[in-house]
Amino acid sequence: MYLQNLLIGVATNHDVLVYALIIVLAATEGPIVSIAAGILYRWGYFPFLPLYIALMTGDLIGDIVWYTVGYKAGRKFAARFGKYFGITEIGIASFEKRFHTHKDAILVISKLTTGFGFATAVLFTAGLVRIPFRRYITINVLGQFVWTALLIFVGYSFAHLYVTFNNLFARSALIAFTVIIIFFIVRYARYMRKKLVEGQDI
Repeated sequence: MYLQNLLIGVATNHDVLVYALIIVLAATEGPIVSIAAGILYRWGYFPFLPLYIALMTGDLIGDIVWYTVGYKAGRKFAARFGKYFGITEIGIASFEKRFHTHKDAILVISKLTTGFGFATAVLFTAGLVRIPFRRYITINVLGQFVWTALLIFVGYSFAHLYVTFNNLFARSALIAFTVIIIFFIVRYARYMRKKLVEGQDI
């Protein structure tokens, strides 16, 4: 109860600070933050529109940062720091080839599969190969509308089911099911990373 009252108090009395924090968190861990935000929205901590805009803004800032790093630092950054972000020389070469024939499609796919293990490499490579920024940001904004809404819906649905299930067994089953889904998503992300590192088609 104390934590609930604290969250409500902070969200009510410090709007600017809270939304600024959401933007920063979304720029670094967009999918997780968006799902958590969906849960908090269902529980009444935030109005939808400001939350939605803050999440999209943060995620798009992250996209711009990675594009800029790729554009300005390119392969020097990849060689020195790429291993910490899933950016490999093989992966760059693989996405460079795809950008020649599927510029728009690969950006849309990376946006709609953020967190599956290769989006950062795509965003970085888009800057490296000099995809026009206007084209890059337009596609990402359009994809962001869909992606953020979907993630909020996932969090909202989980919170709604959790509230609807009014006994311990049902809630435990819901949590267990969610953990299983997350497990398979993580395994799939690792599988995609492995294929990328090995230079296989995805």
